[in-house]
Amino acid sequence: MSRANLDKDPDEVAAMFDGVAKRYDLLNDLLSLGRTKAWRKVTTATIAPKAGMKILDLAAGTGSSSAPLAAAGADVIPADFSEGMLAAGRLRHPDLPFTKADALNLPFEANTFDVVTISFGLRNTTDIDKALREALRVTKSGGALVVAEFSAPTFRPFRTIYTNYLMRALPVIARRTSSNPDAYVYLAESIRAWPDQAALADRITAAGWSQVAWQNLTGGVVAVHRAIKA
Repeated sequence: MSRANLDKDPDEVAAMFDGVAKRYDLLNDLLSLGRTKAWRKVTTATIAPKAGMKILDLAAGTGSSSAPLAAAGADVIPADFSEGMLAAGRLRHPDLPFTKADALNLPFEANTFDVVTISFGLRNTTDIDKALREALRVTKSGGALVVAEFSAPTFRPFRTIYTNYLMRALPVIARRTSSNPDAYVYLAESIRAWPDQAALADRITAAGWSQVAWQNLTGGVVAVHRAIKA
């Protein structure tokens, strides 16, 4: 997959993540200049996991986002549609119930979870709006959606530098460190094509969520959106 677009082939996307699964977390730390762990800590704090809370972690990958939720006592299901990611996650966190799931057609009953969260995966779905509606369906009334995703830096000069890094430096780094550099070229392009903070908030609202708000991280490189099911 060489270009990011909103008509992504799900099989191609799944195969892409299968190919990078074993080194995905390491490369993410490298390509985010070491900020990934800090972003995940803020996302976890936004979720505010506690004992007895039922959480669905979509696009959970190898379980980096799920493990802190489980450590806080929450009942978390890490879900992903990539077999490679699920296999890597089961090896790393054998205590977590990794589940294969398509974000557009979740295998869960309505009103099941207190929180549905997705970190750096919403932009890889083939239908963002349908994924948001499915998340709404399986969330309990009064429950929350938490989305951590790359976004638009708010300071224009920094935004220019960041965009140049994504499209120039990141592919070069990926070619030197990854066995599947095209995957990271795709990821860079998908970040650049992604809606900004306000536009994503509008999409979340249109999907039926309420009280949508966001917190910018690293100057808007990443934004954590939170919403409530009325």
